Amino acid sequence: MSITLPANDTTQTAATQSTISPSMAWAMLQDGNARFVNNKMLPRDLHQQIEDTATGQYPFAAVVSCIDSRIPTEIVFDQGIGDIFNARIAGNFINEDILGSLEFACKLAGSKLIVVMGHTSCGAVKGACDHADLGNLTQMLDKIMPAVDAVETAEGVARNSSNLDFVNEVSQKNVDFTVENIKAQSPVLREMLENGEIDIIGAMYDVKSGLVNFTGSNPV
Repeated sequence: MSITLPANDTTQTAATQSTISPSMAWAMLQDGNARFVNNKMLPRDLHQQIEDTATGQYPFAAVVSCIDSRIPTEIVFDQGIGDIFNARIAGNFINEDILGSLEFACKLAGSKLIVVMGHTSCGAVKGACDHADLGNLTQMLDKIMPAVDAVETAEGVARNSSNLDFVNEVSQKNVDFTVENIKAQSPVLREMLENGEIDIIGAMYDVKSGLVNFTGSNPV
C-alpha cells in the first residue's frame, strides 16, 4: 500500500501532524535517512523554521539515542527544527526522566512514533563490555549490563571491546531491551501503543555508512 507523506521540507504544524500515522512517521524517517545517505538532503530555511516554531511545536516522532557526537539525530534523518523530539543519553537506555519525556512527547505533544536508536562502535557499550569503573559512569554502564549478559558467545570468544562484532550485538540487544522496557514501564505509552496511536520501534545507526537499519516490519 502506498503512503502519501506530508511534505517534510517544511516545519510540522498541528494540521500536518494530525494527518501522520505511526507508519507514516516511520516512512518519513526512512526517507529522510535515505536522503542523508545519498547526500540529497532537502533545502531548509532554518531561520524561517525558528520563526515558525516560536509559538508551538508539533514533532511527529521522538528518538531516544546515544550522546555520541557522530549521530546528530535531525541530520541523519534529514529533519528540521520542530520535527522530532530528541532524548540523548550514553547507551540509549531509559530511566524515569526519559520515560516522562516520551510520555510528554506522545501523549501531550502528539508524536506518533518512538524510535530507540543504538549505533555501531558504541563507546558506552564498549565500556559496559569492559566493566569500566569510573565515577558516575560505573553506575550508568550498569544499565547496559543486562544486554551484555544476554549475548551468547562461543567458548574462547572475547567478550570485551576488542571484539567489535560482540560490541555491536550487545548494542542491538540493548536497543531491543530498551524498546521492551518502554512498553513495560510506561502504562501511558503502552495504552497508546495498544490503541494504535503510536508505535515503538528500534533502530541501529552505522557510523561507517550513515545508514539506519530499523527493527521490525516495514510500514505498510
